[in-house]
Amino acid sequence: MELGLVGLGKMGGNMRERIRRAGHTVIGYDRNPDLADVHSLGELVDRLKGPRVVWVMVPAGAATQSTVDELGELLEPGDVVVDGGNSRWTDDEKHAEELGAKGIGFVDAGVSGGVWGLKNGYALMVGGEPENIAKVQPVFDALKPEGEFGFVHAGKVGAGHFSKMVHNGIEYAMMQAYAEGWELLEKVHSVTDVREVFRSWQEGTVIRSWLLDLAVNALDSDEHLDKLKGYAEDSGEGRWTVEAAIDNAVPLPAITASLFARFASRQEDSPQMKMVAALRNQFGGHAVETK
Repeated sequence: MELGLVGLGKMGGNMRERIRRAGHTVIGYDRNPDLADVHSLGELVDRLKGPRVVWVMVPAGAATQSTVDELGELLEPGDVVVDGGNSRWTDDEKHAEELGAKGIGFVDAGVSGGVWGLKNGYALMVGGEPENIAKVQPVFDALKPEGEFGFVHAGKVGAGHFSKMVHNGIEYAMMQAYAEGWELLEKVHSVTDVREVFRSWQEGTVIRSWLLDLAVNALDSDEHLDKLKGYAEDSGEGRWTVEAAIDNAVPLPAITASLFARFASRQEDSPQMKMVAALRNQFGGHAVETK
């Protein structure tokens, strides 16, 4: 089939290559002309035969909204827009309604796989009407990993991005658990080879995972992570997961704590711990450290 692909960055560029390797035609557009096959969205749409499928891989929020708005003016009834970025699921509902009024279908696709997706395939969680998903299915089949798993029609519009959001929330908590265990192992004097302890967990243990494999890769490159600063950003999906938990009264203590740990990583000196130190000094006379 033919696919229009908007956004050819780290993810989009590799996705274009994987889809092409499966024998499909991909016409890509990016604001960087060195990456693009065409020079505008209008040219991209003109190059595709109907019914068209255009996959959007641009940053969530304003960039996605403006792209969807422009495609809504260019596409025709029966065409389909796929949002494969990390949009909030509530935006999906808005985009589906806006495009649906013009007879244009909408599918939201949560995509996981990162820089390894070109080789290993991408896990895909999609939401939307079955007839719209069917028009994109050859591309989903090209992108997913080989074998039985890696693709799910999760439900209605928004279900794909909601599922990917929860996936990322779980990822936060798993990374935090590995990180805390690593720090504790590094702290004690009796454990003399933390990297090999992590490596020993890769087979035969209940905590083996791809994240653990990647942790071992990182330790192979920098055994004690001396080259890194203990600072971690968050993409926004962890926050959305916690907000959704509050809205639905679902307790997520591990995921919430892992998000807050990232906030703590960005502080040069913890204001909260200043108050804790002051209170310990006040009620117990405990020593404090001063600047």
